[in-house]
Amino acid sequence: MNEPVLSLHRGTTPLLLSLPHVGTEIPPELQPRFVPRALEVEDTDWHLEPLYAFARELGATVLVPRYSRYVIDLNRPREDTPMYSGVNTTGLCPVHFFTGEPLYRPGLAPDAAELRRRIERYWQPYHDTLRQELQRLRAEHGHAVLFDGHSIKSELPWLFEGELPALNIGTADGGSCGPGLRQALAGLLAAQDEFSHVIDGRFKGGYITRHYGRPAEALHAVQLEMCWRCYMAEDAPYRLDGARVARIEPLLRRMLQLLIAWRPDGS
Repeated sequence: MNEPVLSLHRGTTPLLLSLPHVGTEIPPELQPRFVPRALEVEDTDWHLEPLYAFARELGATVLVPRYSRYVIDLNRPREDTPMYSGVNTTGLCPVHFFTGEPLYRPGLAPDAAELRRRIERYWQPYHDTLRQELQRLRAEHGHAVLFDGHSIKSELPWLFEGELPALNIGTADGGSCGPGLRQALAGLLAAQDEFSHVIDGRFKGGYITRHYGRPAEALHAVQLEMCWRCYMAEDAPYRLDGARVARIEPLLRRMLQLLIAWRPDGS
């Protein structure tokens, strides 16, 4: 049990890129408890690490987990309080696919003791590293910007109605970052018409954005929930689409450049 549960690339700018749902591994000892379909980890935020590969070139710190969100969801609070009220959702230790069917074989879902073990083994190291790196960046630059990158299938009726906009920015209704940063992102997206977008719509930011975004403490956090159709096929085997990547990558690059260049004092 000494294998690393995450990888960290330390950068030189105020930006930290967190990709909490890109992990694809399920530990061998847990695999027999899942239904066979779960081992395909279909609800992964597919291909975001290579899609954001340019972030390292820009000087961002990049934090990437090894294990699937089916093991534990790093974007949920350890107390497992709901992120969105009144809608279907998956919890800290998911027991359903995004389509609503059970992830586990009958009687084999994790109990409270198992959940505690997973928190300590997988969840806590990610959040300890995230917190330490944000503190480091704030100490070095006077502030830190956390960009929490996610992706999702465009239509998932069990989770939301209709088709999502292509790009869904979450700032906890403006509470997780300075107003100038939210306005700058809105302006960037409004200046293009290829990708539909919304700010603080269905996805307002998960636990990472809401917990670590503390503008009064010079910690600013933003989530992007991007639809798979922006860069990949939405059906298995979920392949990257080079033509789509070529269209979305310049906008993502401009977004990260904005986050790096932005200053809380407007300078």
